[in-house]
Amino acid sequence: MLNLEGAVVVITGASSGVGQATAEAFARRGSKLVLAARDAAALHEVARTCRKLGAEVLVAPTDVTNAEAVKGLAKKAMSFGRIDVWFSNVGVGAVGRFDETPIEAHEQVIRTNLIGHFNDAHAAIPIFRKQGHGTFINMISLGGFASAPFAAAYSASKFGLRGFSEALRAELAEERDIHICDVYPTFLDTPGVVHGANYTGRRLSVPPPVYNARRAARAILRLAERPRNKLTVGLVADLTRFAHFVAPETTTRLMARMTARYLSRAPRAATSHGNLFRPPAVAGGIDGGLRSRHRVPIAATAAVCVVGLAVAALVLGRQGAAARRGHSGVARLFRRT
Repeated sequence: MLNLEGAVVVITGASSGVGQATAEAFARRGSKLVLAARDAAALHEVARTCRKLGAEVLVAPTDVTNAEAVKGLAKKAMSFGRIDVWFSNVGVGAVGRFDETPIEAHEQVIRTNLIGHFNDAHAAIPIFRKQGHGTFINMISLGGFASAPFAAAYSASKFGLRGFSEALRAELAEERDIHICDVYPTFLDTPGVVHGANYTGRRLSVPPPVYNARRAARAILRLAERPRNKLTVGLVADLTRFAHFVAPETTTRLMARMTARYLSRAPRAATSHGNLFRPPAVAGGIDGGLRSRHRVPIAATAAVCVVGLAVAALVLGRQGAAARRGHSGVARLFRRT
């Protein structure tokens, strides 16, 4: 179990949302922080808050799509003498029909969400090997298990990131004190939706229930203290993962229909590259204001989960019945012969 007091923690994507919430959570535990993102001004604001909470903080403006810049970030972090935890948190999105989204937007999503995490790991792992320990935490999302129609590049990046983590974990299996951990949260109340690229011509939102980003930050602290391979955040993430495992095509088509229906009714909005190619004009802090618009009673959430599990059970039952019919047919065939 890692003692977080005095632990050296690198956080990329620390200028807002989950990154900021996690930085503040580690600061309260007395960790030494190295905060990275593209927006230097926003980073300094987050650092100021963390210092008030008692943490020692270094600020390192970094674009994770630049491998050399990330190596520079690692070198700066090593001024503390070691790196105990690296939270690879950067993520962007582009929403729109695949063929109506500019190809350069798709490329930038992949470059940031996948190659950016490659760059983080490529800088961190040699340090972990040399010092004999370290925990690398990948922020993935439930998009790593269930694809998101109208966000093709985002889905590809998250599926790819899950595969990357699995491969890296296997390579390091003999290194008992080096850990590769994945975090799969459900929809979180952060500025990410507002900051993301929007090519739909409609105002974007996310379906309820929407969780507080600080809940994800607490989960990340638990991973830092007691590493494990995978951690989901929120019951909806578990349900979505299970539903997609049981009936992937049905689940994805249902999501596509729900998204298309929402977009047909949502208020009109200007198309935008969002924060794909440059930091947002306003960092936005931790909260995105989504929970206030989509507050759902716990009972309603539980009801949705029960219905989802019932549907999954029905699908499994039908598949089992089909399999039994197939087996009985084979048995009859052998009896005839």
